[in-house]
Amino acid sequence: MIDVILSARCVRKLKRELKNAGQNEIGGVMAAEQIADGQFVVRDLSVQRNGTPTSFVRDPLQHRKFMRRFRMLTGNNHERFNYLGEWHSHPSFLALPSPPDVWSMQEEMHDPEQASSFLVLLILKLGRSGRLVGSTHAFRRAQAPIRVRLGASDGVSVQEEEGFRATGPWRSLQHDQGAVTPAKTLSQRILRRLL
Repeated sequence: MIDVILSARCVRKLKRELKNAGQNEIGGVMAAEQIADGQFVVRDLSVQRNGTPTSFVRDPLQHRKFMRRFRMLTGNNHERFNYLGEWHSHPSFLALPSPPDVWSMQEEMHDPEQASSFLVLLILKLGRSGRLVGSTHAFRRAQAPIRVRLGASDGVSVQEEEGFRATGPWRSLQHDQGAVTPAKTLSQRILRRLL
């Protein structure tokens, strides 16, 4: 089992960024510390603010720079501190992966440059009380995503969204400028099998 724990610093940062974004989606990447087998604390996350109410376009260059800086600050200890996956918000939808989100993460897992054996997708929104509501799912090559536990450090909290996958209408996906690649074609076939 995998546990994803948001640090208090990241919870505060996410609340502030989600509030400022309003109804627009935002996102980025998660940088985590592995504290035990299958347990990861998200120590920092990048934030990209150019989403719309129904989509988020990831800028790979911005996030590569963020991860280089994180690795440098943690002494390039890749076994303990590393890229855990991606996050984005669903301010107007359930905080669960939509079919395009599943497709996007499967595409990321099949990228020849991806060395990780799994990646985590965190989807968040602010609840009516201002509390973080979210879900985390792990993705592996050629396997269906699995729901993993989401928690927060002492003194802060996050509520898990009910359900497994958003069932609403397909939203637009413009991942990495929307270029069609062989990995996307493969991901489309995998996604059809999952749905």
